[in-house]
Amino acid sequence: MSAQPSNTAAPDLISIEVDGKPTQIRKGAMIIEAADAIGVAIPRFCYHRKLPIAANCRMCLVDVEMGGKLMPKPQPACATPVAEGMKVMTRSDKALKFQKDVMEFLLINHPLDCPICDQGGECELQDVALGYGRSVSRYTERKRTVADENIGPLVATEMTRCIQCTRCVRFTSEIAGTYELGGMNRGENLQIGTYIGKTVETELSGNIIDVCPVGALTNKPFQFKARAWELIARPSIGYHDALGSNLWLHTRRGEVLRTVPRDNEAINECWLSDRDRYSHQGLYATDRIHAPEVKRNGQWQVTTWEDALQFAGEALRKGPGSELGILVHPASSNEEGDLLMRLARGLGSAHVDHRLRQLDFADNAVAGNFALPVTGVAQVKAALLVGSDLRHEMPLLNHRLHQAVKQGAKVYAVNPASFDFNYSLAGQSIVAPHALVDALLALAKAAVAAGAAAPATLSDAINAVPSDQGDSDAIAAMKSGSSVVILGEAAVTHPHASWLRAIARFIADATGAGYNELPVGANAIGLGKLGVLPGNGGLDAQAMLAQPRKSYLLYGVEPPHDFADGGAALKALRAAEQVVAFSAYASPALREVAGVILPIALLPEMDATLVNVDGLAQGLSAGATAPGQARPGWRVLRALGGALQLAGFEFDDLAGLRDGIGERAAVPRSGLATRTAADGLSRLATWPIYRGDAVLRRATALNAHPLNRAPAVRLNAAEAQRLGLVGGAQVRIGEVALPLLIDAAVPDGAAWIEAAQDLTATLPPYGAAITLSRA
Repeated sequence: MSAQPSNTAAPDLISIEVDGKPTQIRKGAMIIEAADAIGVAIPRFCYHRKLPIAANCRMCLVDVEMGGKLMPKPQPACATPVAEGMKVMTRSDKALKFQKDVMEFLLINHPLDCPICDQGGECELQDVALGYGRSVSRYTERKRTVADENIGPLVATEMTRCIQCTRCVRFTSEIAGTYELGGMNRGENLQIGTYIGKTVETELSGNIIDVCPVGALTNKPFQFKARAWELIARPSIGYHDALGSNLWLHTRRGEVLRTVPRDNEAINECWLSDRDRYSHQGLYATDRIHAPEVKRNGQWQVTTWEDALQFAGEALRKGPGSELGILVHPASSNEEGDLLMRLARGLGSAHVDHRLRQLDFADNAVAGNFALPVTGVAQVKAALLVGSDLRHEMPLLNHRLHQAVKQGAKVYAVNPASFDFNYSLAGQSIVAPHALVDALLALAKAAVAAGAAAPATLSDAINAVPSDQGDSDAIAAMKSGSSVVILGEAAVTHPHASWLRAIARFIADATGAGYNELPVGANAIGLGKLGVLPGNGGLDAQAMLAQPRKSYLLYGVEPPHDFADGGAALKALRAAEQVVAFSAYASPALREVAGVILPIALLPEMDATLVNVDGLAQGLSAGATAPGQARPGWRVLRALGGALQLAGFEFDDLAGLRDGIGERAAVPRSGLATRTAADGLSRLATWPIYRGDAVLRRATALNAHPLNRAPAVRLNAAEAQRLGLVGGAQVRIGEVALPLLIDAAVPDGAAWIEAAQDLTATLPPYGAAITLSRA
């Protein structure tokens, strides 16, 4: 007697058959997922693997057989769950007939303007219509037209082409969390648009271009620039935050015309922040320097590389190494950072630093890997944000946290302003910058009350502050499951960052949470691992400005915008005898202080290695061509080191350079900054999302976006009344006049003045006491 067949599938797997191919898929999966897993193509428009199911285009209709009986009507593959023993036919006569009929309906009102459409050549509607469309339409009625909305400087609309798949609507509601797009009217009058006719302001808005299956939403800066088949796709990495988003540079004749996401589930999934998508415009700014220049007799002269390198070498050799300060941009690559350290050693300087926006060096903190990986943030049950406007600091990490909140996670915040999150907070403490440490100490006290042992260095401070029930609730939530403490840029750049860091680490340890500190700079972790830091007796970035050097080497740095204290930076650089600048741009301030400018390539234009927040070293190859005589920074450094006959510059190529790179561990300290009582107003200085580096500051579309706010002084209404000031009036801080705006997000005792604006870059730094007067 033969044995009875048995189901050997795992308990959470179901066996089905698709077009005669047996497969197993998880319970609860839809037919379309099973088909995709085995390479069976089912046409679709509304379905997207990262978006909720809508089942409104009906393009994916398939025949389904259950228990040997064929279902009377075709079923939508995107919304039909699999069942044991199910047989699916995607290419049966009936399925094909329905798919072709749906295609015909979709094309009734589509304008068929492919020759002038930016989506032409990479359009899902074109691809599917080729296989399922008729050559001639049976409809003779006039096609409907839809008036376009201006939804901002980043996304162009041509809504007559829209097929109402609602992918963009679901993206803004479920992924971006902003609910900015929706469907209005019914039937043939249905239109997709913004609810109140305004700009789409989410920091992830460019992704609606990627999910749109037709040419209804396209890239506005790229509009009419090139056809898809003219472009060459080069893999690259985002360099405006330390997430290291994977992306494609679409280039033509060496010029970047467009940037699109490259799938990497462990980092950016299939999304890309607007900051990484549109920043390429900044590569081609008018002040991009194309050839070496030297200043002789107060006049700038374009010169040869040989002359510029000789001039730079002589300038660096003039004084003793102890009088040379080397300031490095934190987005510089590993290769550049290592060569700068070789140059510093050769010249006898221990004064090297990349932590330009750090004010507190009491603990000698250096950026490190996340304790909880990026992918783990989407699964947390609770999170604590300390000094973090996460949406602007790292948009796609905030997306992961947003997904966790949708699954029930609770997020608490201790912040110097009520930042605009795209999810509800379970609790928050909003205090002025000078009170931020005490607010976090109250949370630490609740952790001690819950049984944690306070470290000796913090115990007195913890005992001195009160705690309340809200603090206890936050600690209990953090201990209830997987959790994370995220120390944001508003904490890392705080004048008492050492305190915030120590307390946040204690809270993380006490609750079993991961401690994730956001690096300030795309490669701050890589540069920290390579030891691009002060040597024995060396001065940190802040001390190099407080104790001015006779000579400075600026690498990729744009004064005063890239410094925590821009005023102090300009003062020190103006007083220096020699300033050698490696830079892609020649800004007026740089021309004022520098004696020689050596033009270097930007990251999309060279081979480089960056380390992201998970400690992953990602290599990127040159995707674009550097303009004029600009060269990759490592080549310029090699030439300069060779001309100076220094050790460590004998390699011939990039492989030889990389072979000689070794990590040098930073030496942390356990010190805490001295805290002083603050009266009056203290400045809250955050870096705007689209002003964080020189490239972003020159990206025209991003700078026209509403998230890039005009410089202003922001006070709450009560504070303005106490000072006798009215909203809309001009107020003066030192020599600078700015408009006063009333903003309820600002706590008492604080004046929110964003950094890195031309008018604000030289104002007193973050946390400084400021005085406002009527202009």
